[in-house]
Amino acid sequence: MDTITALNGMMTDLLGPAAPMILVGGIGLLLLLACIPIMLAQKPDPMDKLKAMEKRGQQAETKQVLREKAKSDKLNRYAQFLEPQDEKELGTVRMRLLQAGYASKEAVRIYYFAQFALGLLGLALGTAYYTLALGDAATTQDMVMYVLGPGGGGYYLPKYWVNKRAGERQQQIQDGFPDALDMMLVCVEAGQSMDQSIVRIARELRPSFPYLADEFQLVSYEMKAGKDKSTVLNDMSERCGVQDVSSFVTVLNQSQTFGTSVADALRVYAAEMRDKRVMRAEEKANKLPTKMTLVTMMFTVPPLLIILVGPSVVGITNMTGGN
Repeated sequence: MDTITALNGMMTDLLGPAAPMILVGGIGLLLLLACIPIMLAQKPDPMDKLKAMEKRGQQAETKQVLREKAKSDKLNRYAQFLEPQDEKELGTVRMRLLQAGYASKEAVRIYYFAQFALGLLGLALGTAYYTLALGDAATTQDMVMYVLGPGGGGYYLPKYWVNKRAGERQQQIQDGFPDALDMMLVCVEAGQSMDQSIVRIARELRPSFPYLADEFQLVSYEMKAGKDKSTVLNDMSERCGVQDVSSFVTVLNQSQTFGTSVADALRVYAAEMRDKRVMRAEEKANKLPTKMTLVTMMFTVPPLLIILVGPSVVGITNMTGGN
């Protein structure tokens, strides 16, 4: 017992009051680093290989092995740690990344790896600052603020970035969609098919609305590959996450189902989208006076009070001083 007390006192003298926490964190980090070589050297289970070969066949298994030798091989080793095990959660995260423009196969793993790495980096930086800068004067509140705060901030930084990028992408798609509908209507009325008009729209919209152009280009590629048109349009609606695009897809699917003219449906819906864009602009214009009221009061009322009341205050002060 005396040895433990002496050791604790020695560690406290060297590292300060946070010595036990630093010691536990250091031991945990060493254990984590020691597990990495073991995980890297871990060989796949032969029974899993046999099951996969029985399910897919020898040729599919060979292709899978070739794919695993790509640049993402290191992430594949930690797939069970970098992907949620719940299928619903995995689908939600993957769809959010698609809406943000990250459509690669490894997007979900990279997202969770970024959360894990930035969280550990924030904890390390916070612990270093807490130990070196604050020292013995630190309190428990300081420890929570400077150690757990950066760790939580680093963990939620990828989520904030993905949500921000998804919002910007959806806003650009929403702004450029009425122009795309007008261009599609012109192409269809000029005698082009829907597939040709989508290819033309993807090419013409790229300088102004690149995100929307990417979506139309992906739709054209999927249609050329032989995928069903309604399925392709529904996938585009889910990737965009914009209500206007979802309504447009519904209109096209209904037009195809009931055999009505696509040009008539596009003409009516394009006119509706133009009206909706005007209403959005009017809504933003009507919000400006309300938003500017507080700013106007902050920057106008204090100088006005100084100009009007200032001379009176100076005069009263002089009269009081003279008496």
